[in-house]
Amino acid sequence: MPPTVMKLLAENKKKNPKRKASDKEKAVPDDAQQELPPATRISVETPAKKVKWTNRQRLLVFASRGITFQQRHLLENLRSMLPHSRAESKMSKQDHVSVINEICEMKNCNKCIYMTNAKKSDLYLWISNVAAGPSAKFLIQNVYTMGELKMTGNCLRGSRPFLSFDKTFDQHPHYQLLKELFVQVFGTPNHHPKSQPFFDHVLSFTVLDNRIWFRNYQIVSEDGSLAEIGPRFVLNPIKIFDGSFGGNTLWENPTYTSPNEYRKQIKSELGSKYASRISAKVEYEQRRPEKTHEDRPLEELFEGDPLEKALEISAKRAKGIEYKTGVTEAEEKEPRKLKKKKTPMGKKSGKVAKRSLKVKKNKRR
Repeated sequence: MPPTVMKLLAENKKKNPKRKASDKEKAVPDDAQQELPPATRISVETPAKKVKWTNRQRLLVFASRGITFQQRHLLENLRSMLPHSRAESKMSKQDHVSVINEICEMKNCNKCIYMTNAKKSDLYLWISNVAAGPSAKFLIQNVYTMGELKMTGNCLRGSRPFLSFDKTFDQHPHYQLLKELFVQVFGTPNHHPKSQPFFDHVLSFTVLDNRIWFRNYQIVSEDGSLAEIGPRFVLNPIKIFDGSFGGNTLWENPTYTSPNEYRKQIKSELGSKYASRISAKVEYEQRRPEKTHEDRPLEELFEGDPLEKALEISAKRAKGIEYKTGVTEAEEKEPRKLKKKKTPMGKKSGKVAKRSLKVKKNKRR
C-alpha cells in the first residue's frame, strides 16, 4: 500500500471512539459486568426526602363579588401579611358556601379565609379548616386599612409574626377553639419558601365587649417597644360550626344582634322620639295660658291707622280731655270722684281742727 493510504487509516483509528470503546469492552472480564446494578429497582418504596418545611399549611384568601373598595383593600392587606396565602378569583354570591371546599381542594389548600358582604355595607368573614372543620363566622366592624391609617410602623414583607392572645382565650371553651383556629390560620409555617426567617411584627387578638379586636404591631427594639402598622378591625363572632363552612352548631353568640335588627331598633327609637315630641306639644297647648302678659299702656297707639289715632288724641286735647290708654268711653262720661288728701299721721287738716275747737267750747259752756 502507498504511504499516503497508510497515514489516512491511522488517522481514522484515532478519530473513531466507538472502535476504542468496543476494544475496551472486549478487554473487561465477564465477572465485572455481572456486578453492575440493574437498570430498574426491585423495591417499590420511594426514598424519603429530607425537607425542613414540615408544617405544610396553605391558606386560601379570597372574597365574593360585590365587595366595596375598602373591603378589597383589607383583603389585600391580609394577603400581604400572610406569605403562606394563595389568591383566587372572586366567587359568585349565588353559589352555596360549601362550594369553597372544592375550590380549596383544587388549589391544594387546607385553610381558608372567605369574605362576603350584604347590602354593600355589612362585611362577614369565614375562617375554616377545610379538612374536617371547624369553621367560624364573624361580622367585621370598624375596618381601617393600611392606606387609611398611615401608621409609622413597618415590617419586612414575608416575615413571620408573633401571635399575642388575651387571657380570656384560656377561660372559655369557645375562645380556646377560636385561638387554635387563629394559630393555624395566621401563623406562618417555619421554613416556608415564601417567608423570611425573622420575627419583626406582632398580631394581637384581644377580647373586649364580647368582640375580638385585631391589631398589627411592629417590634421597634428589643426592649419591647411597639409601633402599630395596620390594618385594624373588630371581629364579632356569630357561630362556630363543627364542619367546614357548615354542619352542626357548636356555639352561638347570645349577645349578637344582626345589622338589620340594629338598624330596625334605631328607626323605632327615632319613631318614638317623634311620637313623644307630638304628645309633648299637645300637652303644652292644653296647659298654655290664654293671656301670657299684661297690656302695655301705650299699646293701643299701634293698633289701627296711626293717622286716625293722632287726630283723635289732638281732638281730645283741644277739648281739655287728657288721653288715657285703657279707658273706655263710658268711663270717660262718668263724673270723676274727688280723692281725699292724705295727711301724715298725728296731724289734722284745717277743717278738722276748727270742728274740734267748736266741740270743746260747747262742752265748757
